[in-house]
Amino acid sequence: VVKGVAEVTLDGKVMTLRENESTYIPIGGVHRLANPGSELLEVVEVQTGDYVEEDDIVRYEDIYARV
Repeated sequence: VVKGVAEVTLDGKVMTLRENESTYIPIGGVHRLANPGSELLEVVEVQTGDYVEEDDIVRYEDIYARV
């Protein structure tokens, strides 16, 4: 997290990350990112290992009906 507060849900566990904090999301980890505050949230995503393309992503049903 570069700026703001991020709420990260990973495999059903919710964690709050603030500036200069990060987390690791393993392959296959069901995750979601939210901005619980009113301040702009800025994050940097870093991928390690094999390249993951858009068609490698599995979308799960959520409250936003994006599936």
